[in-house]
Amino acid sequence: MVRYHIDTIPVWDALHAGGECPMCLLRRKTEHMLADRYLGASVMEPDTRLRVNDKGFCPAHHRMLYDRQNRLGHALMMLSHLKEVRARLKARTPETGSGAKPQGGLFSFKRKAADASSPDTPVGNLSVGCVLCDSLEDNMGRYAYSLLHLWKTDAAFREAFTASKGVCIPDADRLWAMAQEHLSGQPLATFQEALLKLLSDNLARLEDELAWFTLKFDYRNNDKPWGDSRDALERTITKLRGWSVGTDPGRE
Repeated sequence: MVRYHIDTIPVWDALHAGGECPMCLLRRKTEHMLADRYLGASVMEPDTRLRVNDKGFCPAHHRMLYDRQNRLGHALMMLSHLKEVRARLKARTPETGSGAKPQGGLFSFKRKAADASSPDTPVGNLSVGCVLCDSLEDNMGRYAYSLLHLWKTDAAFREAFTASKGVCIPDADRLWAMAQEHLSGQPLATFQEALLKLLSDNLARLEDELAWFTLKFDYRNNDKPWGDSRDALERTITKLRGWSVGTDPGRE
């Protein structure tokens, strides 16, 4: 119950922010929080070190970590991860014997019968996965559940959500699927109806705003007001694919 209340407060705050997608806002804020945490004191915690050693970070989250200018903290994590990767590569390297050459090329080796999940090459799976992505997914799963629980139990939230701009298409898809698992009967039906109506209405709104944005580049419209279209391109991209360009909602 305590965990639930902790998660509902950010959901309410994100909805009140009034953006194109409260889930995108939550995701980006959570990403920044996790990046700061990994570069902070947790870099020396054994559990964190083990998880970083195991998976490392994806390119996008390496950029986030690097941009924080904590090169020592970043380097300490990568040094441990690098040692783990070297150990894995060594364990996968074919035993060729003195002067012998591996058959079938540099990266050919035989799978062990007991290890059906072994990659097809010694370098397979050495640079996949991301500990920050995993943590982010766990957090977003809880936020999505909290949103659905608020819809089911809180009339004020239902009213606020229905009056909002809804969510982006990827988060609408996720919430639709999760709703089928966690809601039923009337709450499920009303949520799905509201979700689709919000998406349809706000896509139409963005089409009008984006169309006016393009028309503002016609010299004949120089003196006409921008209205809400000045950042229509960025907001349209957010609605279609989730936040990726424009003002970072996690840093506002």
